[in-house]
Amino acid sequence: MKAVTERDIRASLVNVTKGEAKRLAVPRDLATRPWEDLDFLGWRDPAAPERACLVTESGDGFVALALRIAAPSAARARRSMCSLCLTTHTGDGVSLMTARKAGPEGRLGNSLGTYICTDLACSLYLRGKKVPAAGGARLYESLTLDEQIERTVGRLAGFVARVVG
Repeated sequence: MKAVTERDIRASLVNVTKGEAKRLAVPRDLATRPWEDLDFLGWRDPAAPERACLVTESGDGFVALALRIAAPSAARARRSMCSLCLTTHTGDGVSLMTARKAGPEGRLGNSLGTYICTDLACSLYLRGKKVPAAGGARLYESLTLDEQIERTVGRLAGFVARVVG
């Protein structure tokens, strides 16, 4: 992924108002992120644990989505799988993240959701640079790393396209 700036993030948000974009908590460590290992940038708001954001490349620019994280279920012992990177986690390692749709549909309250690694570190799990907590795992696949990355980016692009509508 190309390095992204705070200005890029705020300008590329598609599913929030201008005021919400100005108030969005943006990571302060953008300069030190491992951009060569990231397929998208994702983070959780430290001041509001139910909020997250992800930024992905699209065409010549970026698209950013504000996300809401559903409250964890009571069934914490179950194993869940991220729909982007296919990493399994136990407990609350995978969360339902919803994005308000862009445009008129979003203003009516319509949203879409998908299950994503709660820490939004899918790119690092794919590359083996981060390991899921005890009980979680990366499944063996016959696909190459490049093919797995392509699949993950494709799944994310599909989700983003449905949100943007």
